Amino acid sequence: MPAGIIPAAYIAASILFILSLGGLSHQESARRGNLFGILGMLLAIGATLWDGAVTGYTLIIVLMAVGGAAGAAVASRVEMTAMPQLVAMLHSFVGLAAVLVGIGSYLDPGTQFTDAEKTVHDAEIFLGVLIGAVTFTGSIAAFGKLQGVISSSPLLLPGRHLINLAIGLTCLWLGYVFLGADSNAGGMWPLLLMTTLALVFGVHMVMAIGGADMPVVISMLNSYSGWAAAATGFMLSNDLLIVTGALVGSSGAILSYIMCRAMNRRFLAVILGGFGTTGSSSAIEVTGEVIALSAPETADLLATAGSVVIVPGYGMAVAHAQHPVSELTRNLKQRGVEVRFAIHPVAGRMPGHMNVLLAEAKVSYDIVLEMDEINVDFPQTDVVLVIGANDIVNPAAQEVPDSPIAGMPVLEVWKAETTVVLKRSMATGYAGVDNPLFYRENTRMLFGDAKESIEQVLTAL
Repeated sequence: MPAGIIPAAYIAASILFILSLGGLSHQESARRGNLFGILGMLLAIGATLWDGAVTGYTLIIVLMAVGGAAGAAVASRVEMTAMPQLVAMLHSFVGLAAVLVGIGSYLDPGTQFTDAEKTVHDAEIFLGVLIGAVTFTGSIAAFGKLQGVISSSPLLLPGRHLINLAIGLTCLWLGYVFLGADSNAGGMWPLLLMTTLALVFGVHMVMAIGGADMPVVISMLNSYSGWAAAATGFMLSNDLLIVTGALVGSSGAILSYIMCRAMNRRFLAVILGGFGTTGSSSAIEVTGEVIALSAPETADLLATAGSVVIVPGYGMAVAHAQHPVSELTRNLKQRGVEVRFAIHPVAGRMPGHMNVLLAEAKVSYDIVLEMDEINVDFPQTDVVLVIGANDIVNPAAQEVPDSPIAGMPVLEVWKAETTVVLKRSMATGYAGVDNPLFYRENTRMLFGDAKESIEQVLTAL
């Protein structure tokens, strides 16, 4: 086999991954970006299997078949509402793989290094296992919060920051002991102890983060999984893993920063559980009364409006209402009504959640606008239709200084002539904060399942 074939294939795969990330940054090119990613992964796996250093093809093929079948079964059954949970679990697998590969690499008798090379290799193992362990348990905790088996409220232990600091300093000391060990037996106990502490830290870190920040957490864990993969690449001397991990790690970190900026939050404050730890929903003084609306009355409002803005939220995903919403959009446009969608950066449970749902329902990309693009248009909008959103349209973010979501940029739907909110009940949103929007004079509530409500509005139209 020519010596340059494998490196050339890895370079080609890296280029395809870069093209994939570029494609995924725009709705119009997202499908093409996914295709580039699939081709890059096929090329990467094929080149790795073709490498002469690989042995045991039977076991590899069997394990790939089992993993591929499991992945295909899960992907074909998972609903769009559960996609954030799936992403969190996939992150946990990457973290677990980094931990196992790191420990296995340390115990591998065929890996012999001396002097500076040994120190560098051991440092790669230590960092890879550390990041992987945090990613593993952090992702599992995030899955629990998203799935609802764990409360979305932050779990704030007394002295939590001191606990984190103590774990961090202990891991630094264990790293020093590990790098100074003169045998595998001497280095194994600090490695395993650090792994245990990192597993605990991953859970503690995510448990201290409030539900409203879960989209940032998912993005952050995506970044962690990338750095874990990069560390694994260093351990295995695999250039492609290093490049791919760096791409995922850096893009996840950038996305997390962008989302924190959109929420007017400092990234470190989110990671340390600062969001949602001060203030309470009880500080919001709610006045006024709730005015309920029927589906035919909502249809009359929409039919006579000149401009309508639809704000989708997680409730739309839960009710599977994206297809009736798409049909409603077409109906109104045929009547000459201007219809647009307003997407908040953290709507849903993960970045781009609402965009994916609308794309699935074949809503035209050119009428799907980001918060910064459409916020200025609400005062000139006749009707705003809020479908299952709560925290992202809460005026308390601007009007209540001690609210848990104070300072978070929101969609200013209350500035429209009429705001119609579709909700099952008056329950609070994922952040657990009451919403004064529901009591505004120009707000109307259409109670019920979002899909059924939209279908009744369509029937009335």
